[in-house]
Amino acid sequence: MRLIPTACENVLSIASEIEEHHHWGVIAWENNIEGVVIPNLDLLIDAKNMVGIARIGVDISFDAVVCKSDSIDNCSTIVAHPHALAQCRKFSQERGLQEKTASSNAAACRDLVPGEVALCPKICADLYNRQIVSEAVEDFSGARTEFLVLAPRDQALDFVNVQRENFSSFSSIIAFIPRSTGAGVLANLLDVVRDHGLNMTSFMSRPIKGQDGLYSFIATVDAAPWDSTCKAMIQEVVEHGDWVRVLAVYSSDKRKNPVMNDWMLPHGGVCVEPSVDALRNLNVMRAERELLW
Repeated sequence: MRLIPTACENVLSIASEIEEHHHWGVIAWENNIEGVVIPNLDLLIDAKNMVGIARIGVDISFDAVVCKSDSIDNCSTIVAHPHALAQCRKFSQERGLQEKTASSNAAACRDLVPGEVALCPKICADLYNRQIVSEAVEDFSGARTEFLVLAPRDQALDFVNVQRENFSSFSSIIAFIPRSTGAGVLANLLDVVRDHGLNMTSFMSRPIKGQDGLYSFIATVDAAPWDSTCKAMIQEVVEHGDWVRVLAVYSSDKRKNPVMNDWMLPHGGVCVEPSVDALRNLNVMRAERELLW
């Protein structure tokens, strides 16, 4: 199979190429600074014939670029994809730049006009003949974005079957919509995942559009849909009358559980060493403030 890269204007164009013309596509899925790309998640939940078949992580850094004949002192606007703008806000605020969104960082660089600064990878500056005025302007170092490779569902199984011959470890992104509502519904769903021994590494909710109090839930688990434990979990959820759909399955490396160090925790809140006397060791005034007791 030979893949020919072709640029699309936006993610809806990518989806159209996949669903209507049976091409493959790549979309941003999640960033370790800004989290999941919500429009892309919603698109995948509602897609008629599109599923993720591979996941690729890319280290992310942003350079600030201007037109060759321009100067940053002449600029009043900064242009980028919303996630890039959010990751480089300190740079834009220090310079008093007004934010303007673009469909992608590459598009921001390509369509740049005098008076604007674009945020983009270094390769874009070379590609579109732009002048780099500041390198690595992101607020936090170590940013990484995960991308999903998407294919039509009727092609996905053939690709996945080949992957099964070469890889033993997989992860799946699965969407659930409980058909019943009320106390304990979500707890019951999580109990099913736990009871089948599945390790869940991510769990999110999205509203059912225009319907108050109704949600879909999206879980990432360290298993493939065809694994006996995951398949049994899905079967049990379906037997409860709930809606289930696998949004993506991809090969993954077995990794050690990450460690949450104290310095990673947000300011405030309550956290003590686990023990039977943990609550006794709480500062009363702090507990009242942080827990609203």
